[in-house]
Amino acid sequence: MMCIFGQTAMLPALHRASLGTVMLAAIALSGCGTLQPTPGGTAAATTSTGPRAYRQAIDVSGRLSLRYQQDGKEQAVYGSFTWSQSRQETDITLLSPLGQTLATINIGAGQATLKQAGQPPRIASDVDALTVQALGWPLPIAGLRDWLQGFGEDAGGRRFTATPDADGNFSVTTADKWLIQYSNWQDQDKPADSYPKRIDLARNTEQAGQVAIRIAVSSRQPH
Repeated sequence: MMCIFGQTAMLPALHRASLGTVMLAAIALSGCGTLQPTPGGTAAATTSTGPRAYRQAIDVSGRLSLRYQQDGKEQAVYGSFTWSQSRQETDITLLSPLGQTLATINIGAGQATLKQAGQPPRIASDVDALTVQALGWPLPIAGLRDWLQGFGEDAGGRRFTATPDADGNFSVTTADKWLIQYSNWQDQDKPADSYPKRIDLARNTEQAGQVAIRIAVSSRQPH
């Protein structure tokens, strides 16, 4: 999932972002998702017309790269992540390229908690705004609970199930204005077992400019 964009900044450098800057970015990202008691994936599990089953309990890991604007300059970050979710909560760990834990995020009981080494925990009801405040760049975690499995809600409010076309592609604009492109699949010729391995996200924001995120899933394990 690694694609290094332009001027590369290691993830630990995120600690240098000023709180004022990241707060402005949080305000600009009006599409951030507020935590809901029942994730959107519940609907996908029961109403999806596609052959792929939505998993409420799943572990996912992979690599990510991200490009955004800060103070008029292009910034890039890259690293890896682990993602573990159940029906009640989700735990995410963001890692540097060398495997150092940079941040952990727990979502459950209507609130999100983000922890970074040497800093007090941050708590908020809106996990996406919390991520921007702490890291200085947007990571749409609320949506990724569905998107990592190829489900979601499009700009018209309709549930979608990502299914590759003849060229292996599928794209959609979500209800919160992220353009998602799926272009690589595990077991593409077996629809019931297929799942997305590469996910590209893009969205224009007032304070962070054009944000581009690439996720490459390396492992996926329902439990």
